[in-house]
Amino acid sequence: MARDLNKVQLTGRLGADPTLRRTAHGSVISTFRVATNRSWRSSTGISHQETEWFYVVAWDQLADLCQRSLVKGAHIYIEGRLKTRLWAEGDGRQRSTTEIIASEIILFADQERAI
Repeated sequence: MARDLNKVQLTGRLGADPTLRRTAHGSVISTFRVATNRSWRSSTGISHQETEWFYVVAWDQLADLCQRSLVKGAHIYIEGRLKTRLWAEGDGRQRSTTEIIASEIILFADQERAI
């Protein structure tokens, strides 16, 4: 039987300091957005740049470390998996979002270090 794979790896910069909160069951959760940039030149020679934003979620010990170590503008590497959440707005409209559930984060600095 074939195995499936849900794995994300990216590098980017934090758009704001992480936020930290606790769930009703006492788990710690840290959330933040990361921007990645892509530059290319078209066949006509015109330069283009595109920024893509990703919503990242870290849990428990990794969430605590994110809160202590990450700040807006930090350049980081994230490894994790994609998770799509669905919910209904107050007016009944269905909404969804896709997040990266982080399993490893590395902060790029003068010295690389895993958090």
